[in-house]
Amino acid sequence: MKLTHALFAALLLAGPAAAQDFILVQSTTSTENSGLFDHILPKFSEKTGIAVRVVAVGTGQAIKNAMNCDGDVLLVHSRAREDKFVAEGFAARRHDVMYNDFVVIGPAADPAGAAGMADAAAALGRIAGAEARFVSRGDDSGTHGAELKLWEKAGVDVKAASGGWYRETGSGMGATINAAVGMGAYALSDRATWSAYGAKGDFKVVVEGDPALFNPYGVMLISPEKCPSVKAAQGQAFIDWLTGAEGQAAIAGFRLGGAQQFFPSAAVEKVGG
Repeated sequence: MKLTHALFAALLLAGPAAAQDFILVQSTTSTENSGLFDHILPKFSEKTGIAVRVVAVGTGQAIKNAMNCDGDVLLVHSRAREDKFVAEGFAARRHDVMYNDFVVIGPAADPAGAAGMADAAAALGRIAGAEARFVSRGDDSGTHGAELKLWEKAGVDVKAASGGWYRETGSGMGATINAAVGMGAYALSDRATWSAYGAKGDFKVVVEGDPALFNPYGVMLISPEKCPSVKAAQGQAFIDWLTGAEGQAAIAGFRLGGAQQFFPSAAVEKVGG
């Protein structure tokens, strides 16, 4: 469930019981739009009696919201920024929770001839060389950050191309896919949102499987020392469930079109220390 600030305020005004019966999770559009949260959150709430309300925005905005003490738990996918969040004292620890991958999508006609390339950065370089349209989220999300790293590796200055063959939506993943399909343009998407998206037209996955497209997610309890309003016990209960056997099984059990979309990784962290 996406929670507006107005609704959040209304719930707080409803009284202590209402305020204690839910936690607020700052997270990404991929976890919401893919349907993952609809699959796993009811299982946690049924077990614990704690409702989970989600603010689904780009990773950059989710982190800013968490730093402003708007929430109890942060679940995002931008490792460098997550580590910085912890280093600056906004969380005591980051926990591995799951991973999936990014894919480059594009029209079946493949005007840049990028289909089947094993190197994602080289594929983007070919798209740029052909000046084939590419639609970016342009929203400081984890997906946008991953895309910019690929352009940098390809040696392409997308700022200079902005407004030409390179377009920025400033929107979430679903809206960006919609724009790409409408324009016959390439785009970078997380695989789960692409799998959940219905109006694909003749679009297909053009590039996949490059290790550079690996997409890990981390979960953190927002620091009660920085943010005294944080519901630490309830938030930690959610993290413990999510990284424990039941939560990891729930993540693994989420499928779209019969295919697993997210892969649990907390056990790897625990084994590795």
